Amino acid sequence: MTGRRWLRRVLLAVTVPPLLLLAAAGAAIWWTLPSGRETPRIPGLTAPVDIAFDTDGVPRIHAGSERDAAVALGWVHARDRLFQMDMMRRAVTGRLSELAGPATVPFDRQMRVLGLGRLAEGDLAAQTPDARALLEAYAAGVNAWIEAHGRFSAPEFLILGQPAPWRPADSLMWGRMMGLWLSSNYRAELARQAMRGKVPDPILAELWPSPPPMSPSWALGPDAGSFSPDRAARLLAALPTFPAPFTMPASASNEWAVDGRWTSTGAPLLAGDPHLNFAFPGLWYLVRVETPGHVLAGATAPGVPFLVLGRNERIGWSFTTTSADTQDLFVEPPDTAFTTREERIAVRGQPDTVITVRESPHGPVISDLSPDGGPPLALAAMNLRPGDTAASGLLALNRAGTLKEAGAAAALITSPVQNMMVADRAGIGLFTTGRVPIRRGGDGWAPVPGGKDDRFGWTGFASGDALPHIVAPANGRLVNTNEPVAGPDFPVFMGRDVFRDWRAQRLRARLDQGHRFSAADFEAMQKDIISPSAAAVLPVLRTVPGVPDGFRDWDGAMAEDDARPLIFAAWMETFRRAVLERAGLTAILRQGAMAPSFDFIPHVLSPAGAHWCGGSCDPLLKQTLDRTMSMLSDRFGPNPAAWRWGEPHRVTFAHPFLRGIPGLSAWATARIPVPGDGATVDRGGYDEGLEAVHGASYRGVYDLAVLDRSLFVIAPGQSGNIFSHHAWNFLPRWHDNRMISIGAAPVSVAASARLSP
Repeated sequence: MTGRRWLRRVLLAVTVPPLLLLAAAGAAIWWTLPSGRETPRIPGLTAPVDIAFDTDGVPRIHAGSERDAAVALGWVHARDRLFQMDMMRRAVTGRLSELAGPATVPFDRQMRVLGLGRLAEGDLAAQTPDARALLEAYAAGVNAWIEAHGRFSAPEFLILGQPAPWRPADSLMWGRMMGLWLSSNYRAELARQAMRGKVPDPILAELWPSPPPMSPSWALGPDAGSFSPDRAARLLAALPTFPAPFTMPASASNEWAVDGRWTSTGAPLLAGDPHLNFAFPGLWYLVRVETPGHVLAGATAPGVPFLVLGRNERIGWSFTTTSADTQDLFVEPPDTAFTTREERIAVRGQPDTVITVRESPHGPVISDLSPDGGPPLALAAMNLRPGDTAASGLLALNRAGTLKEAGAAAALITSPVQNMMVADRAGIGLFTTGRVPIRRGGDGWAPVPGGKDDRFGWTGFASGDALPHIVAPANGRLVNTNEPVAGPDFPVFMGRDVFRDWRAQRLRARLDQGHRFSAADFEAMQKDIISPSAAAVLPVLRTVPGVPDGFRDWDGAMAEDDARPLIFAAWMETFRRAVLERAGLTAILRQGAMAPSFDFIPHVLSPAGAHWCGGSCDPLLKQTLDRTMSMLSDRFGPNPAAWRWGEPHRVTFAHPFLRGIPGLSAWATARIPVPGDGATVDRGGYDEGLEAVHGASYRGVYDLAVLDRSLFVIAPGQSGNIFSHHAWNFLPRWHDNRMISIGAAPVSVAASARLSP
């Protein structure tokens, strides 16, 4: 054999197998992408269902019945988001570590202790017969996709194997997860207990906003001294906290509406944008569903057979969280009767983790998440009560045709407690969903003693008309950005840890311009980037020696292509840390339990908060400004004129697992600079590194004159398959808020399916 022939064989032996492997991998990935035309047969359908996907990947489902439409929605969700759905049910049931290994064990432990998965299993029996029927139909559609595609259902299953069948109860897990994300007052209780005795209560209270004034019938809770501050600090540190996997930062949202007196059409307008963390895939999936006499269009949540945000043929609706206090911590005495169960957590690459879960009459013992002796601490929470009927409530909302019917649906949505804003052709209204506990005593300030006398226990709950609601306001306008709807003398105690109204101030100022509004005006308002929080402190900052000249005429606009927002945000973060270090509070407040910077800093820089700086904040402001400018020079170069807010303030949309795999990270991650801060209408909440982590994951504008003119956008895209061109397709339009309508027929059909019995 000549040397040349020998070399050729060696090269073939070395190169051909890897090329064949790459070709096989490429072919497998290709098979996970939906085809342009599918005609599956699905047992249980009563008639064919036609689905047309437009060029954005948004499906129009045309079905002969509500049940057949639910089958089709399950099939569509599985087609585009099955791995996301599987991760949701794994997260709720505490089974992430089977895939992710030790990194998610703290999260799985928390889920097993809270028992969200077990609760969701029991919730199925609590639903109305119609809701159960649609949950079953939806599961049939999901399983039809799984049975037809197996491990090719999504790229992730090529490695993980065929996904387990979907069950009707799995769909109820999403609501349980949202209930946990949107009600986390117990963390603030723990943080206050951890600092008790180290900081006087009046000073401590300044770290959290409270309704001014607090009702005199509510005073600070008793000192649950048997659960020591140090132990509270250790427990708080043991709880999964953002940005740990599958956790959520502080939540917030916008919604506003005007009646026909204020619109160019004479019919109401409503806008809404829920603010959650940024992830891939996004939480929402756009869809239009038509059945005889009924239309739904807007945002669904993969895994759920109902429209969550959007409009039907007669009303439009949106939600903001209320910050109602629906959680209390109880220090249980030694003679408490506990129920126990053993939970086994499978951990990839390691032995199983086995835990014993205890529950008291108040709720699960969360102090077992940090076992170090001492009295048990139990969590009482409305979203941990059995018999949640949120699914039935969403179905009733989907069917509602008037404000009155929407209000009745709100009472069925048992958790979480939300401000549900609604518009019909005649007017606008706001209703509170969920249930708020009625307490014998206390105000949710910190853990309270449990025991047989239960003097701080719950006697029941308020819901429906007993909670705040506004119908047909006299001025024809409604605005809510999470601030309290009811005053401190409202007969039901709603809570003391509330949001400031920064964004509401800005929206009211825009609405006060007085002209008649169009849907395009509301669309533009969603991109407002003036920060009222920044504007509130600018008069103080402008007096600091050495402040950049640009601050003299800056209005607080957090524009991504401007240096001033960068200097401001970095300076205020540096100042905040310095203030907290001076008070000795840095360690405990790393757990994210205190009020955000845009609430705390304006207080510190007001006369009422000057004591945080020792009487005058001027020296500390100067020191932190110099430190900030030096830090920014090291990071972005010596020329401040070249700095840009959008450089660090970027959103990252990243696949929770694939982003860490070499060769796939580029496919699994997208980054984009954004404007805004935590107080702007176009919310751009950021972490200590100034990266944007929290904002509008969905925006909708509903035009009650012609509901087909309603506008929508999500981020980053419709598909959860990183290799699909619909994975990131909405990102540029979401950034610019160039919204789409979802009319009866797509302008162009990119793919289609016909589901047959």
